[in-house]
Amino acid sequence: MRPTIKLTAQLSILCISALLGACTGMPERVEPVKGFELDRYLGKWYEIARLDHRFERGLNQITAEYTLRDDGGVRVVNRGFSTESGKWEEAQGKAYFVGDETIGHLKVSFFGPFYGSYIIFDLDKDYRYSFVSGPDTSYLWLLSREPQVSEAVMQRFRSKAEQAGFDLDELIIVKQ
Repeated sequence: MRPTIKLTAQLSILCISALLGACTGMPERVEPVKGFELDRYLGKWYEIARLDHRFERGLNQITAEYTLRDDGGVRVVNRGFSTESGKWEEAQGKAYFVGDETIGHLKVSFFGPFYGSYIIFDLDKDYRYSFVSGPDTSYLWLLSREPQVSEAVMQRFRSKAEQAGFDLDELIIVKQ
């Protein structure tokens, strides 16, 4: 292989690796929970609030269901009702821990080999609500075991999210 072709190939691999690795990073002021217990997190969650993204745009009654996969990962099924089409939409994915399984930092994929961060940065002791970030501050969710949360939980969510650097001007409260 000629030196310039070899260098180009090496740089391409390095760039692709950097891009894929960056997707499992986390915002500067977000700290994943410690002492995380996956078995307690599994099951159905209701999406209470989020920042807008095209893959959820126009959806209401959104839920996320987490179950164990045979390979030790997590099966993810996100489901929401499209008000425009009048139909349910569903996306299936998979998630794996980025490192230690007692730290709430996973990587999730809905599209082949491409993964994005799923960082649980607040979780009550009874696993009734969860604050989740993606790889940067444009991804934010409040999940709950019930279709509604108390005003105290909503205030805690807003406060923790603002402290972590999220802009809540465009926060969407999901109709359940």
